[in-house]
Amino acid sequence: MNGREVLRFSAAVFLAVSLETAMAAPPKAGTGDKPNIVFILVDDLGWADVSPNNKATFYDTPNVQRLAGSGMRFTDAYAMPVCSPTRATLMTGKYPTRTGITDYINHPGGNQPGKWLRNTRLLPAPYTGALPLEEVTLAEAFKPHGYATFFAGKWHLGLEGFLPEDQGFDVNRGGIDRGCLFGPGNGYFPPYHCPRLEDGPPGEHLPDRLASETVKFIEANRKRPFLACLAFHSVHTPLQGRADLVVKYQRKRTALDPGKIWGEESPVSVRLVQEHAVYGAMVEAMDQAVGKVLDALDRHDLAGSTVVVFFSDNGGLSTGNNRKYAPTSNLPLRAGKGWLYEGGIRVPCLVRAPGVTRPGTVSHAPVFATDFYPTLLDLAGLDLLPQQHLDGVSFKPALAPDSDWSRGRPVFWHYPHYGNQGGAPSGAVRAGDWKLIEWYEDGRVELFNLAADAGETTNLANAEPERTARMRRMLHDWRTQTGASMPTTNPQFDADRKEGR
Repeated sequence: MNGREVLRFSAAVFLAVSLETAMAAPPKAGTGDKPNIVFILVDDLGWADVSPNNKATFYDTPNVQRLAGSGMRFTDAYAMPVCSPTRATLMTGKYPTRTGITDYINHPGGNQPGKWLRNTRLLPAPYTGALPLEEVTLAEAFKPHGYATFFAGKWHLGLEGFLPEDQGFDVNRGGIDRGCLFGPGNGYFPPYHCPRLEDGPPGEHLPDRLASETVKFIEANRKRPFLACLAFHSVHTPLQGRADLVVKYQRKRTALDPGKIWGEESPVSVRLVQEHAVYGAMVEAMDQAVGKVLDALDRHDLAGSTVVVFFSDNGGLSTGNNRKYAPTSNLPLRAGKGWLYEGGIRVPCLVRAPGVTRPGTVSHAPVFATDFYPTLLDLAGLDLLPQQHLDGVSFKPALAPDSDWSRGRPVFWHYPHYGNQGGAPSGAVRAGDWKLIEWYEDGRVELFNLAADAGETTNLANAEPERTARMRRMLHDWRTQTGASMPTTNPQFDADRKEGR
């Protein structure tokens, strides 16, 4: 038995013992039968892209609005600034510093320090290229309790041997080492050339197909508890929309008086206005796919026994040197994907938990991607796993009407990389209403009061020296405790050349 097999065997033994204990224990008060779980993850969807957060959004999202109206909306929900770290966090309940997945996984290694070619002051920190098999994933936590498990869409957490079926999912529809969009196929339209998703007929649209696969799974498993993870590729580039919806948003754009469309988030441009017709088509197609899943739950009388979560893996793509690939605006939040400003990490979040949430409620409690794993187990009346829940906190108490629940612990970020959207290596901590960002190139810090300044326009670091020093120490201590890898000096850096982020 090799080392990997030993780790997997040990995890299986632990879960078997946990299941035996859980079966012997009396049911927890108020849990009832085990609920189904549907977790919907959208790629690159900005906080301001959906109508529950932004009534003036350019994009039509009636089904997301419908979900918000039947559950709870979290105004201050957070992810990492890029995709793979958030996905690893959702699967493990741990900060990315513990799993080592701190940047988007690029298997050729172009964003690893050993192959770094950009003229930047620092070399990015190394990161892990696959979700370690010894982690007990969300699916592996639910399976021993009789749950059927399903994954559809974008995985991006490792090569063969580290795919959804290797991490506890019974069914995998499309989850591979990358998004299906970047192979030799046609992106959001067949042929996909995806080894885990056979091609559909001409004209099929990927978000609708993934929703259909999810519905098939729900229908096949409606007599038993299930965990279904629907991870859209939408609304990530390439920017491709259904022709009918593109025409709709082209017409919608002609009625706008957009004013100034571009600003600057040094060293790159930042979009100030939502008016991109193709992106609008992509957002609405995603929303229609969400509606397809919600309709299936209603049709099979499962809405009253199914927890539904809607979340994004990072903020909207709004900055970059090439304006063609910055399709949305996150205003009033600052910057976007690849940054630790709010536009890059604050994301849409909706939770509908029958018997717990009240329709149309709102919570301002900060929640982080680490928190979903323990929260979903808590909602199912299942025990938390001590080796997994080092960072996540169950926010089930926050789902109750009129709750004054607070996470009670700071939230931390560590992004020791140069984003493709202009961001540089940095770390951050939010404690209460206060947020501190530390930039690793020069040690510069920024301090913001998010209650008064969600757009992070006024740096209060000099005005609040004691708070700044205290929060900076918190960030440094957390990095040490979680084993964070740091960027290093780039010996090839030429100060006379443009950095070229």
